[in-house]
Amino acid sequence: MTVDQRATRIRLILFDVDGVLTDGRVVLHGDGSESKQFHVRDGIVMVWAQRVGLKVGLLSARMSATTTERAAQLGITLVHQGVPSKIEAYEEIVGDIGLNDDEVAYMGDDIVDLAVLGRVGLAAAPADAVPEVRECVHWISPSAGGCGAARELLELILRAQGRWDTIVSSFRPQAQRA
Repeated sequence: MTVDQRATRIRLILFDVDGVLTDGRVVLHGDGSESKQFHVRDGIVMVWAQRVGLKVGLLSARMSATTTERAAQLGITLVHQGVPSKIEAYEEIVGDIGLNDDEVAYMGDDIVDLAVLGRVGLAAAPADAVPEVRECVHWISPSAGGCGAARELLELILRAQGRWDTIVSSFRPQAQRA
């Protein structure tokens, strides 16, 4: 089955956070708080994907107030952080929503993501994922984590489902829409 064929089935896209939505760096401040950088292009497509009916969620082994805040900014309510087992959290998520594995895409970058990547219908990784992850996924973004990889996956899915042109058209001037 091709990547595009897999993408047409997707109803839920889950993302690891550190190393996928960020470049993997965490800045720890003297007061114990932390900061991370998120790519704005990843975020805007997450908003658009949700507007056209796709479910977007975050699945992270780390607990982070920064991640909670970013998810809130993007309207993402499906946020599982600090999970000791990503596969157990994944099973809970798909069970609660009532989806099959082939209706889920997941983008991860490290060995803690392998079990989930092995289950989903569309497994993806940023370009700088560890070799063990790159060897087992269906699709690898040309971009590194935190540099637009999530956008590229979402755009691939939206194009395969015939939704991308509608999104783009909604931002064109009225004269160009006809």
